Amino acid sequence: MQERLQKILSGAGVCSRRAAEKLIASGAVTVNGEQAQVGDRADLDTDTICVNGRRIGGHESYHTIVLYKPAGIVTTMSDEKNRKTVAQLVKNCPVRVLPVGRLDQYSEGMLLMTNDGALLAALTHPRNHVDKTYAVTVRGDASRIQDLSKPMVIDGYRIRPAQVKTKKMGTDGVHELHITIHEGRNRQIRKMCAQCGFKVLRLCRIAMGPLQLENSLRPGHWRELTAEEMQALHRASGLEKTDK
Repeated sequence: MQERLQKILSGAGVCSRRAAEKLIASGAVTVNGEQAQVGDRADLDTDTICVNGRRIGGHESYHTIVLYKPAGIVTTMSDEKNRKTVAQLVKNCPVRVLPVGRLDQYSEGMLLMTNDGALLAALTHPRNHVDKTYAVTVRGDASRIQDLSKPMVIDGYRIRPAQVKTKKMGTDGVHELHITIHEGRNRQIRKMCAQCGFKVLRLCRIAMGPLQLENSLRPGHWRELTAEEMQALHRASGLEKTDK
């Protein structure tokens, strides 16, 4: 089915529709070898559509997936200690995708992976401050939970205060929290908890920017992001502020 090129590019996760119009106008987009014009229509199933010489659709398109990383898996594409890696969990993805940031070996939950270098760079750049939310089970003094949302220094860096919500207060000293951080410092949540006297029992990333880790995604499984999720992610990462 023929659609406007900017809609096709947006749906393929290349960029938002507004950014797609700029790409087309710049001459970066071709359809069947011919330079495209703003307003052109094409069929992704039957036409060869390229951006800067790279075909979208099929195996050469951009792919961004969300993986539920289980605890015990390392966030790397290969490991010299022969530990199980996220690369093994996504080996059936049609293209090679790379992790967006990291989850430490003993943490679980949402991990984005992509072959879109611009998106990866935007999501991991400190200036964009893409929020990340974690479900954290801790053991410690309940009166110090509020300290987790105060300014603190981690590895010599003053972090922005986290948002902390108490989901369950345990009488046995075990508490369930939701903690949202604005940076991605190495093992930041664990170090924050240690400073406040808490032992982390379980740490699971449940959200990143506008994306939520839904209950239907089981540990060790992944899925492609939808076009709507990709547009929201582009806005959150600063690649495109609006999409009108």
